[in-house]
Amino acid sequence: MKFGIIPNLSKDIDLSITEGIVKWLSDKKQEIILNETIAHKLSMPELSHPIEYMYSTADVIIVLGGDGTLLNIARQSCLYGVPLFGINLGHLGFLTETEVQDMYSVLEKVITREYRIEKRMMLEASVEKDNILLGKFTALNDIGIARGTFSRIISCSLFINDNFVDLYAADGLLICSPTGSTAYSLSAGGPIVSPLVKVLIITPICPHSLHSRSIVVAEEDVVKVEVCENSTEVMLTVDGQHGYKLKPGDIVTVRKSQYNANLIKLNKRNFFDVLRRKMTERMNYKNC
Repeated sequence: MKFGIIPNLSKDIDLSITEGIVKWLSDKKQEIILNETIAHKLSMPELSHPIEYMYSTADVIIVLGGDGTLLNIARQSCLYGVPLFGINLGHLGFLTETEVQDMYSVLEKVITREYRIEKRMMLEASVEKDNILLGKFTALNDIGIARGTFSRIISCSLFINDNFVDLYAADGLLICSPTGSTAYSLSAGGPIVSPLVKVLIITPICPHSLHSRSIVVAEEDVVKVEVCENSTEVMLTVDGQHGYKLKPGDIVTVRKSQYNANLIKLNKRNFFDVLRRKMTERMNYKNC
């Protein structure tokens, strides 16, 4: 098999974990692809390739980091449909498949193809004004429309399939995928949704009205949010990692993407096992 390896340099600081995996895979007669930066740091120029080559030719990409790292690589690689295998180097995550201490035994199963691929629905967002396209984005977790650091509550109008739903005065609105239901949306009071259910979830952030609640719509529905004229310092966020400044009158359209994030799963731990452990972890943190 041909393996791409992408580490988070802030997690695998000395690249010792990455180097160990490279050696282990080499001993197993597997082909390895590194990007130019990592190959240079490991003094392995023979493994160096452009990142697009990795995405387009690898059978599996090993992602070393946490959920944030996997979110970033999922957005970059979704065009190519390459399966991603996450090894967790941080706290317990929903997306990564295994921990460092178990990685070699699990990678053995990946080599022998004893795994399944879980297709996670992604989101596509576009920003328009006066029918002019200003920006286009892809997300795995969520698209947020939220106030800036120092701005007041924002006002925005929500439409589903061009049908007016409501005018929201809030810190913002989140449109998330089922995968993103356990991220920011959950903290904002949104529902927990199994990642294999095909829906869109719309959750207001700190709404200025007690009746404002999350709305769950079908995967084929199109969600539009118009920033009202009295709103300033409004940001569009992509998986909480990238931002785009919105202006009054901008219209954000969110729909199901044509691309999926393909995550390798080995049935060792399921979504509900991780959810239960994560909720327990949060409760223990609150009790500190």
